[in-house]
Amino acid sequence: MSQDITTDDAYLDARNAAAHDVVVVYGGTSAERDVSLKSGAAILAALERSGVRAVGYDPYDRGLSGLEQLAPATVFIALHGRGGEDGALQGALELLGIPYTGSGVLASALGMDKQRTKQVWQALDLPTPESIMLGAQSDWHAVARKLGLPLIVKPVHEGSTLGISIVESVAELASAYQEAARFDARVMAERFIQGDEYTVSLLGERALPAIRVEVPGGFYDYNAKYLTNTTQYHLPCGLSDADEADLAALCKAAFQAVGGTGWGRVDVMRDAQGRFWLIEVNTVPGMTDHSLVPQAAAHIGMDFDQLVMAILATAGHADRDAEA
Repeated sequence: MSQDITTDDAYLDARNAAAHDVVVVYGGTSAERDVSLKSGAAILAALERSGVRAVGYDPYDRGLSGLEQLAPATVFIALHGRGGEDGALQGALELLGIPYTGSGVLASALGMDKQRTKQVWQALDLPTPESIMLGAQSDWHAVARKLGLPLIVKPVHEGSTLGISIVESVAELASAYQEAARFDARVMAERFIQGDEYTVSLLGERALPAIRVEVPGGFYDYNAKYLTNTTQYHLPCGLSDADEADLAALCKAAFQAVGGTGWGRVDVMRDAQGRFWLIEVNTVPGMTDHSLVPQAAAHIGMDFDQLVMAILATAGHADRDAEA
């Protein structure tokens, strides 16, 4: 199945943005800086190949003031993690009146907070594993009794699986908490779902084909995401048409529940009984050579440059949270 995106009016409008300046914001100061630099460089190259007058900007040194001096007509956000994916940059751009790609302030802040995202999903009866917040004085035996073993310990506000541990025994919980706390003051434990891992990318109103992720050793961590070449990405994902349609509908509902717009990605586990469980939402997914959104787009005939232009076409002022 292929899609000629060049015939789409939004794509043509975005391509005509050569008359404007697009600033790709990437890098930053979060723990995901290295991934962001790779994503931003790839996006910038794609915009330039498509004839868009674009420049990259890393706020590491000069922050928001340096970006404001560039007076961008549009900002393409490739800033992963805190400071770029959590609503802070989105709010600043709203105040400056500068259109940008991706979700608005509320959806970005909510999506970055794994625990509060889960609370929204639970309130809407969307399936997500049970979780509890942890502290240095937590009763580790009580945590294990409540969630069972193994379980997952993770920072609430970090991405790219940084600081995440699979805990097999009560004795491992304290060290797993300490590892997560290196990245975030808020740490959570989550019931472990044994089964296949899927990810669904959202572009505009559309869910792209699901990808099943298979990792030797079974844990899709930072190394498996960005460094190793042994991770397998199954496209098609192996689900029946009906199950993949159900998964797409679930991920769209999960994304809309937090107010997500423009583009994003939802990560899901499927248990041995065939039930899907929502794990997290990504409002500024990676765009590196290992990233999942470009792979899903390629499966429907949309190359990387076309994908970047399609994302650019969704840019706007995001009083989007009120519309969602």
